Amino acid sequence: MRAEHYIAELLYRYHCVVVPEFGAFLTQTKSAEIHSDSNTIYPPSKSVSFNQQLSKNDGLLVSHMAEVSHTSYEEMLEEVSLIVKDWNKRLKNGDAIELFGIGKLSHNTDGRVLFEPENKINYLTSSFGLSSFVASPVKRQILKEEVEELEERIPFIITPEKREESSFRPLLKYAAVVLLALSTGFTAYRFYNQNLVNQEVARQDADQQVSKYIQEATFFDSQPIELPAFNITIKKVEKGSHHVIAGAFRVRKNADKKIAALKKKGYNAVHVGTNKYGLHQIAYASFENPKEALAFLKQVRRSESSDAWLLSEK
Repeated sequence: MRAEHYIAELLYRYHCVVVPEFGAFLTQTKSAEIHSDSNTIYPPSKSVSFNQQLSKNDGLLVSHMAEVSHTSYEEMLEEVSLIVKDWNKRLKNGDAIELFGIGKLSHNTDGRVLFEPENKINYLTSSFGLSSFVASPVKRQILKEEVEELEERIPFIITPEKREESSFRPLLKYAAVVLLALSTGFTAYRFYNQNLVNQEVARQDADQQVSKYIQEATFFDSQPIELPAFNITIKKVEKGSHHVIAGAFRVRKNADKKIAALKKKGYNAVHVGTNKYGLHQIAYASFENPKEALAFLKQVRRSESSDAWLLSEK
């Protein structure tokens, strides 16, 4: 199983994708850039980085892989654990790990993981369909040289007797050349401005079409959204607890209603805190013994809801 495919899918929607017991892939939005040395314009994008310290399982990657593969959360967690062991073994042996569309992982001399982003895929959905392009500068100097070359080809016959009487004719000649150069330069400038306007109109039309397609597209049974950056305070439960999760709610009032409904059914429902996305997580029950938690999870999936999953806090 190639886990990078699932990681890449999640990077379109989230700023942080954690590989349990390995590290996290993070994204940061970058503004459009202009490289003056090559006249290349790059659209806004997301830069991908890696943090080895963020390795605690948040359930995002494993839940997504289990849903797509139509397997249980516990089975997929074991598969991810095997993938991580293989990656660590390869890195320890000095091999590099190529993650298609994401980047390359390797070890440095100190045993730390180095990450080189690939930068071939833009994970910013608002820039979908946009690519870099090279802008051609207006070369006014070439136009001037062409006018001067044309001037040298035009024959002028001036007799010595009439040179003093017609001394203003050279002035008319140069005035005509200057007028021609100014006219040509103005025409080129107007054409350049019109070209910029056309490019801006085309870019706006492309943005509207892209926004329409993205709204119609389906990523993981929901519309892809760009979550804004925000700070949250996570309420941690007691270490060593295992919770069978019934749902997550953004509004605390709705979470309390869910707890009341579950208690009416006979479940020992509890609020286990908020996750990294600010959602209040509600559990059917909590256990200290992981085997009891797994047995209860299977029972709930058969009798209550197949969407229940297990959250373990170390």
